[in-house]
Amino acid sequence: MKKKLFMGLGSFAIAITLSACAGDEKETEMDTQEHKEMNTEESKGMEHSNMDMSGSGEVPENLKVAENPTFEVGSQAIIETDHMEGMKGAEATIVGAYDTTVYTVSYTPTTGGERVENHKWVIHEELGEPQSAPLEPGTEVVLTAEHMEGMEGATAEIDSAEETTVYMVNYTSTSGDKVTNHKWVTESELSPTK
Repeated sequence: MKKKLFMGLGSFAIAITLSACAGDEKETEMDTQEHKEMNTEESKGMEHSNMDMSGSGEVPENLKVAENPTFEVGSQAIIETDHMEGMKGAEATIVGAYDTTVYTVSYTPTTGGERVENHKWVIHEELGEPQSAPLEPGTEVVLTAEHMEGMEGATAEIDSAEETTVYMVNYTSTSGDKVTNHKWVTESELSPTK
């Protein structure tokens, strides 16, 4: 009788232990899934955390306002480029139009991380103590622009240069995010609204 009682209690204890372990396993699976989801959200956030999709609207003092821009301030245009997700195809309102030299640049952020290649766009007036425009590809410059985290103060290499009208724009991305004072979109990256 005692033997049966001990075996019964032993079986009962094993059953409780196993069910507790199974419960812990489920909780561990749930915790792992939540952790994965959280990490995914954080990593998605990190993709954009270094980009200032909206800007202050401030421009360098010596930047020349375009006298006869193709797209006048206050007019609408369609963005034909995809510097950022949700940009291409969005309708933009022109906030500013300026005549300058624009550059694509490659640089390593001052905050560390991977080198950024062919970033579009930095204007001549956003370079620290630049020589006369346009600068030749391969020229090293210091960036004063704050378009992305780690950009200001970084040493960059000019990849290409183009003299054109650049625009600061407001738009709602194709995913519904409102962006204000985005710098910069070139004239060739805009088309008239229909």
